[in-house]
Amino acid sequence: MLTRKQHELLIFIDKHLRTTGFSPSFEEMKEALKLKSKSGIHRLITALEERGFLRRRAHRARALEVIRLPENMAPRRGLEANAAGGSAGSQAREVPAAPAGFAPNVIRGNFASHLAGVQKSAHEAAAVHLPLYGRIAAGLPIEALRDSGSSVEYPAALLGTGEHYALEVAGDSMVEAGILDGDTVIIRRGDTAENGAIVVALVDENEVTLKRLRRRGNSIALEAANPHYETRIFGPDRVKVQGRLIGLLRKY
Repeated sequence: MLTRKQHELLIFIDKHLRTTGFSPSFEEMKEALKLKSKSGIHRLITALEERGFLRRRAHRARALEVIRLPENMAPRRGLEANAAGGSAGSQAREVPAAPAGFAPNVIRGNFASHLAGVQKSAHEAAAVHLPLYGRIAAGLPIEALRDSGSSVEYPAALLGTGEHYALEVAGDSMVEAGILDGDTVIIRRGDTAENGAIVVALVDENEVTLKRLRRRGNSIALEAANPHYETRIFGPDRVKVQGRLIGLLRKY
C-alpha cells in the first residue's frame, strides 16, 4: 500500500511523463507536493522504487520511468491514509459503507498496460543517442577517443541545433563547476566559444582537456574549477576548441 505522498508523487510523475515525454525535476516534484526540501522527494522515489512502481534509468538526466500504477488510480474513498514523508507505514480508518443496493457502474480495462505503451513511445521520441567518446585522456585527440559501440541517451529537446557527443569525465579539476569524476558531459561540437565557456580543448595537438576558456590579450587561459589546480596559459596557436559544454548526466 502506498502512502498519500507516495501516491501523489507517482501520479504527478506519470502525468508529467505523458504530457512532456520526460520526467519532472526534483524542484518541480518538491513544489507539486508542497515539501520543504528535496530530501523528502529522494525518500519518496526510493520507496516507490522498492515497491516496484518506479525505475531510474542509468546515464540519463531526469530519467524516471513509471513501471506500474496503483490498481485504483484515484485515492480510495473508504480509507484515509496518514503517513509522514516517504515512510513505508500508514494508518487507515474506514468510513461508513455505501447504502445497500448501491451498484456503481465500473468500466474495466488494462489502463496500466496502455499507459506503459504511450510512455515508451513518448520516451523513444523524446530521446536521442549520442556517441560516447570515452574518458578525456591526455595524449589523444577527441576523434581517437571514440568508441563506435557506445552511446548515451539524452532528451532531444535539450540539445538544440548542431552536432553533439558525450564524454566521460576523469578527475576532479572541475568540481566547483559541478562536474565530478565519472560524470558524463554533453558537448556541442564547434571550434569557437564565448569567453568564460567550459570547453573541450585540444592543446598542442595531443592533449584533450575540459576547462573554462578565458582570453587574455593574445593568450588563451584554461582555468580549472578547483583551487588545487593552476590556470594554464598558452599562445593562441596552441589551443583548439573542439566543443562547448551544454549538459551533464550523473548516475547516483
